[in-house]
Amino acid sequence: MDAPSQSDCASVLQADRLQCGNDSVSRQLCEGLGCCFSQNALARRCYYGKKLTAYCTADNYMVVAISKDITMPSLILDSVKVLGVDSNSCTSLMVATTASFIGFQFPLSCGRANEAVDASMVYEYTFVATNRVITWQSASVTRDSTMRVTVSCSFLRTGIVPLQVEVFTLPPPLPVSTMGPLTLEMRIAEGVQYSSYYADEDYPILRVLRDPVHVEVRILQRTDPSLVLILNNCWATNSPEPTNFPQWPILSNSCPFAGDNINYLTELVPVTSSQGITFPTYYSRFIVSTFTFVDSNTQTALGGSVFFHCSASVCVPSASETCSVNCQRKSR
Repeated sequence: MDAPSQSDCASVLQADRLQCGNDSVSRQLCEGLGCCFSQNALARRCYYGKKLTAYCTADNYMVVAISKDITMPSLILDSVKVLGVDSNSCTSLMVATTASFIGFQFPLSCGRANEAVDASMVYEYTFVATNRVITWQSASVTRDSTMRVTVSCSFLRTGIVPLQVEVFTLPPPLPVSTMGPLTLEMRIAEGVQYSSYYADEDYPILRVLRDPVHVEVRILQRTDPSLVLILNNCWATNSPEPTNFPQWPILSNSCPFAGDNINYLTELVPVTSSQGITFPTYYSRFIVSTFTFVDSNTQTALGGSVFFHCSASVCVPSASETCSVNCQRKSR
């Protein structure tokens, strides 16, 4: 097999290296396995560097190493498993992990061979990674990648023929913005600076799971400096109709939805006059970590786009109403 590129090898930190061969292995043998070789390293001189390395050994073992970067966003390594192979059914199964790689090694005898047309024996195993799903009422979402890798080894009487590897990943969801029911505009900025925005012809916008979506809602065609825009609730659906189900909350009572994964809570972005905005109280901005709807029963991703909706109020400050939001105390 071809050795990894120098950039692939250099990108693997010493602490994240998953050993490919023992420390006495030669460069030629190490790179022949498709692995990286570091002459000056004191330990783990031969290590995996490709996003996927798979081979079958002469003593009838299958060896597979998978990088977390095989998918975007990064794979959750502890969710990777071999279908039909576990420590109970295959006592010789060996699994090793680092922060960047997971490796599997097990005898081909842990499964059953199929005889091909040419009388060769074919052993086939499928490696999968599942996604973690969050459920709220009738809606379920995920921000994790899923993966499916099939590795097959074909044995002839004269030896081993090259293996075949196939990788299948799901496409990312397609978020889109829409107009609110008031004289407001919802739009998506191209970056965290909110200095440029996607035009109508840019939609639907492609986003990878967990990527940030920079959303802005603003009041249009008004010049009263006392007006304050309040976003009451914001939510997502998988259809253009805001009342359809499933729904996933983004903002609840003007604050990030607390039932979401704590690592991906919606982030409120303050707007001030120092940003060159004449009426900063006309604007509300927040950042959503991209997710996709999944079927609550099968936990497979639902097709189509994701639509954002908000219910809003225009507030006028008074002695009894400050028109401010304090999410720490969960009150306005």
